[in-house]
Amino acid sequence: MSVSAEALLDYPVATPPPPGTVVRIAPSILWLRMPLPFALDHVNLWLVEGADGWTLIDTGYGDAPTRELWERHFTDSLGGLPIVRIVATHCHPDHLGNAAWLAQRFGAAVTMTLSEFLTAHAICDERAGHARADTGELFRRHGMSDTDLAALAARGNHYRNGVPTLPTTLERIQHDDVVGAGNLDFRVITGYGHSNEHASLHAAAAGVLVSGDMLLPRISTNVSVWPSDPNGDPLGRFLHSIDAFTALPATTLVLPSHGLPFRGIATRVAQLRAHHDARLAELVAAIDSAPVPMSTADVVPILFRRALDVHQRFFAMGEALAHLNHLWRHGRIRRLRSAAGTYRFARTDAT
Repeated sequence: MSVSAEALLDYPVATPPPPGTVVRIAPSILWLRMPLPFALDHVNLWLVEGADGWTLIDTGYGDAPTRELWERHFTDSLGGLPIVRIVATHCHPDHLGNAAWLAQRFGAAVTMTLSEFLTAHAICDERAGHARADTGELFRRHGMSDTDLAALAARGNHYRNGVPTLPTTLERIQHDDVVGAGNLDFRVITGYGHSNEHASLHAAAAGVLVSGDMLLPRISTNVSVWPSDPNGDPLGRFLHSIDAFTALPATTLVLPSHGLPFRGIATRVAQLRAHHDARLAELVAAIDSAPVPMSTADVVPILFRRALDVHQRFFAMGEALAHLNHLWRHGRIRRLRSAAGTYRFARTDAT
């Protein structure tokens, strides 16, 4: 979902690094950008310099184009130093996709939160509510068409396309831990809603926050309900999580996973809150005025006013359900369950 008013943010660098090159975005920190094979076409990665080697924060999608660019970086960007530590902010393919490959190449440890590590393995192995069939059944109960369900099933295990191998061990981090990288110490700030236990990293001495996907300058990160927690409120957890960033200094340079580095944390958090409040209000108004209760599939066009491909429909359905669950859990709408186990949402006075 796009969020306006980005002009209120301060962007110290107007142009991202071209493929295969780096930009020194802060003392000891290099910025590189990798391609993605879908509409969100890039991910930002960060190299932190140390005397004995580099700490890499996030790794890119695990496909051939990304690995070809990595080969250029090995020669041109690392200055002859190895990657000695890999930090994954979370388990999504554009962040974890090359972690095992890079760890094997350099003998580096992979550092991440335990929930993200275990979730990655559950998705890859399709266990514990993370199978395609589980997602299909959840979305069927919420009104997704047979055509879209068939397209979802036909994609196969899409996660494995971007994460062909996974690390089997980790150095565990959790909230408030400190990760040393060169001469910088990064404090872990965990966030929820976008993923299970996302780790953002704040280096006070450098005045930077590696925000991962929790705080992006131009879009609101995807916040979805998935079958492992079908009645959950990930949107509520996300909105609560981003409030923690407002305690950081106003001068903090945010290094996001997508878009350009920026300053203006408090402004951005306020924008995101206003954005989600507006979308929630639209849903309440639509459900209140609907002649019959609405399914999650019915409200997708209200939140996403454009044509969506299969990949986008998958995330749009999860995000629409996250907004509906938030309203339902806060008593602003009712959730109705049919005898067949399907769900619709209605105004609070509906019977």
